Amino acid sequence: MDLDQLRTFLEIVRLKSFSKAAETCFRTQPAISAQVRQLEQDLQASLFDRLGTRIALTPAGKIFAEYAEQILELRKQAQDAINELERAPRGEIVIGANEATCIYVLPQVFSGYKEKFPNVQLHVERSYGSRIVEAVLDNQADFGITQLPIAEKRLQVVRIHSDEIKLLAPPDHPLAGKASVAATDLVGHPLLMPKSGTTRTRLNDWLDVVEPDLNISMELDATEMTKRFVMAGLGVSFLAASHCSEEVAQGKLAAVSLGPEPMMRRLGLIYRKDKSLSKAALGFINVILEHAEEDTAPAKTAASTRPDRARLVSQR
Repeated sequence: MDLDQLRTFLEIVRLKSFSKAAETCFRTQPAISAQVRQLEQDLQASLFDRLGTRIALTPAGKIFAEYAEQILELRKQAQDAINELERAPRGEIVIGANEATCIYVLPQVFSGYKEKFPNVQLHVERSYGSRIVEAVLDNQADFGITQLPIAEKRLQVVRIHSDEIKLLAPPDHPLAGKASVAATDLVGHPLLMPKSGTTRTRLNDWLDVVEPDLNISMELDATEMTKRFVMAGLGVSFLAASHCSEEVAQGKLAAVSLGPEPMMRRLGLIYRKDKSLSKAALGFINVILEHAEEDTAPAKTAASTRPDRARLVSQR
């Protein structure tokens, strides 16, 4: 067996489909099937049960999947160790984050990181919420940046950013001059709601008392679209204050706190607890904590094998 066969096997396990794995591996389905047959011959055991159009791992397949992951992880660790023999770390760090986080939270982090680690490539996978968590758990991304809380026990969580969700309205809107708004204040006003995600869930709870009387005009999934539509007078919406601070400062939009208590939004850096962290990865944690609004301890050098536990701020 070779490493390519292991990667193919694990991709089938992840996607639960030979045809989908063939697409992501850029191979034909017969080629994928041939690799699995070769593995089964080498191991002298069946790895998959074919249940009509569905597949499932056999007991032998479940055992082999665990070892296959360990083999590929050891291979990656060996490559990282070789890379770190050089004075400057090399390689790639994959980060899962949504587009708004990339625009409003990460630019200075990336700039600071590239100054310290110019030979490491930063690759951003744009995604959302649970998909970011899945990407980190599946080792498709080294780090994820997502809204807290995160209940997954296999992940280390570092709280890095705090913000406030505010009502967004045109500056001449009747609600724009209020110190704060209650859910009842929104009855009769067209609402532009986020299509999905943690913020949408929290807003649904906040608006629950007036839900039958609400006028949800649109559901949007992009920050820039939301701001443009509000400026065009199509309704009021909700955004993190940092995502609209420039337009508010320019007088193009008004941002009003939600009442009776402000709705706070916290972002966390997540990564697998069992993941071996290279110097480049430790450096990324250090740089992002240097820029974090809620960093509570001095930065630690990337020479450590693990970030200092005292600097990992609880999400609770």
